[in-house]
This record gives sequence, C-alpha cells and structure tokens, in this order.
Amino acid sequence: MPQRPDRRRLRAIRDRLRAEYGRPRQEPHHRPVDELVLTVLSQNTNDRNRDVAYARLRDRFGTWEEVRRAPVSEVEEAIRPGGLAPTKGVRIKSILEAIATDEGPLGHDALGWLEDGPLEEARAYLCDLPGVGRKTAACVLLFSFGLPEVPVDTHVYRVATRLGLFRARAPLDEAHDVMLRLTPPEDAYEVHMLLIRHGRRTCVARTPRCRDCPLQRMCPEGRRRLARA
Repeated sequence: MPQRPDRRRLRAIRDRLRAEYGRPRQEPHHRPVDELVLTVLSQNTNDRNRDVAYARLRDRFGTWEEVRRAPVSEVEEAIRPGGLAPTKGVRIKSILEAIATDEGPLGHDALGWLEDGPLEEARAYLCDLPGVGRKTAACVLLFSFGLPEVPVDTHVYRVATRLGLFRARAPLDEAHDVMLRLTPPEDAYEVHMLLIRHGRRTCVARTPRCRDCPLQRMCPEGRRRLARA
C-alpha cells in the first residue's frame, strides 16, 4: 500500500525543482479585485488570450466601479478575445456587485481587509462570491497578499497526481486541502510556481519528458511510463 505523502517528501520535490528551475521570488501586488477578475478571465483559455482580454477591459473602463455599472454587453465585447465572453461577463459583473454590496463603492482598497483577517474566513468569503471556487480564491490570497495558499490549476493537478500526492481523480477541493496540508506556509508560493513550471516544461499533458525529469525516481507515473517504453 503506498505511503501517505508527507511534508518531507514535498520538500524533496521542491528542492529538486528548485535546482532545475531556480527559486521563484514573490512580490504580492495588493490588488485583490484585479486578481479576481484576471483569474475569472483565465478560465478555459491560455495566458495570452487572458491577458489580451484583461488589457482590453482595463483600457475600456477606468475603474472597477465603471465595469460594475456598465451594460454587460459592453463588458462582454471588451473581454471577447478571452473566450466565453457571455459567461465571464456576467460572472465578473456579479462578483463586482457582490463586493460593492458588502464593501461599498469599488475603491482601490476593496477587499484589502482579507489580508488581516483569519485565512479561513477570507477563503470562505471569496468562495461565496458568484462563480468563485477554491482555485480562484487561492490565487487572490496568494498573489495579492502572499498568504499561504496553493492554487491547484491544471498543471499543479496533473503534476501532483502523477507524483502520487493526490489520489487518482481527486476532487479539486480535496486536492487543495492536500496541498495545504503538505506545504509549509512559507513555501506556498514557491511550491505553486515550481509545479507550474515543471508542468509546462517537462511534465506536459500528452507526452511528458520522463527521461529528462529531475523527479524521475520520485514519480510513480514516470517509472511506469519508462518501464513500458
């Protein structure tokens, strides 16, 4: 029976990936509403299309308050390059309405209170917003404030599953809980970014480069693939 993953194993994974890709440095940007919208735009698209849609949205509207008050058709038109504009436009406006209702007009400090409250309360608040799940909430908390969250995106989920950190086809909420249990708070950003880099460069979806992988000896899926080859 396989052993339950522990923090010592995750630290070994971190160290090998750090040696391979370097050590990412975090600079929290303290713009949680920006991060919320950016993460919504990232759904079901690539980074380039997301960034184009976000830039068009910011160019068209000067503030998030203006986006909140704009007709949804204008928001959809601005974000169309990111795909799924009707769905994402409604979602963005619903999120901004919910924040404004709770926090007043959408000024520069909207959601800034999340940084100082209990992490569990901040996560629960974000997950209660329309269309916001654990990954989006984790992105806001990690990238905006440097809080110890590990967003489980497509790359993190794939790499961690192959490494045996998650059980096969684990639900995303369970995957997030596992990453929080395994990752020391001070390593949250580094672990997240290193797993993404590994997923993009080596442990790709269709034809992972297992022979070149620095985690080859630690990866059950990699060993199976190499044995078959």
